[in-house]
Amino acid sequence: LIDDQHDEPSAGSSTHYGCRTIQKLKDHHKDLEILSLDVDTSREVDVDHAVEHTAKHFGRLDIAVNDAGINGKAASSDQLGFEDWRKTMSINLDGVWLCQRAEIRQMLKQEPLDQAPRGGRGIIVNVASMLGLVAASSSTPAVAYTASKHGVMGLTKTDAVMYAPRGIRINAVCPGYIATPLLGAVGAEGVLARQLEKVPQNRFGSAEEVADAISFLASPMSSFVTGHGLVLDGGYSCQ
Repeated sequence: LIDDQHDEPSAGSSTHYGCRTIQKLKDHHKDLEILSLDVDTSREVDVDHAVEHTAKHFGRLDIAVNDAGINGKAASSDQLGFEDWRKTMSINLDGVWLCQRAEIRQMLKQEPLDQAPRGGRGIIVNVASMLGLVAASSSTPAVAYTASKHGVMGLTKTDAVMYAPRGIRINAVCPGYIATPLLGAVGAEGVLARQLEKVPQNRFGSAEEVADAISFLASPMSSFVTGHGLVLDGGYSCQ
């Protein structure tokens, strides 16, 4: 488990929420072995060390979920400074690529767990966004965030095709509005209310629902799925 640290709330991976998750796992699974590392995913040396240390500790790396991310500054291009753009990209896109590259390198060293069609060297799931597939609303401009998540989808698809013949599956989940601390940073209550009106299911999603989708993509049930972005947005992006 890589516990990512940044100065803004990340998608379930800040130190505070990472510690809470670890404690819950310990409470419900007494025999579960947990390795917790503090990592800045925008730093190449940190990421490479974390993946190397994890693989050495457990013997191999079978499943990796890359979920560190920030909202960044919500602004249109003419209102966004380059420093804010780069900060969002360094975490949301550079960080995912650094993690995925290190994970792929490790998985390529491993023999497949099972030689049958459902076996493989490893599975990677990236946490993108519905804004990795569609444009942000003009009422809530987020050019850097949207571009970064489109980048995650391009990275997911490209590497999925590249490494599928070598037994590595790479997919992504694309959540819409999910009831997490990150959602609170989107804007005022009125803004969220207007966005909720656009969700056909008339509610925000839950972190548990995102976890279920990740579990599916990391399981043998999705053994013939790669390069896919699984959307969880209550129908928002269908309109």
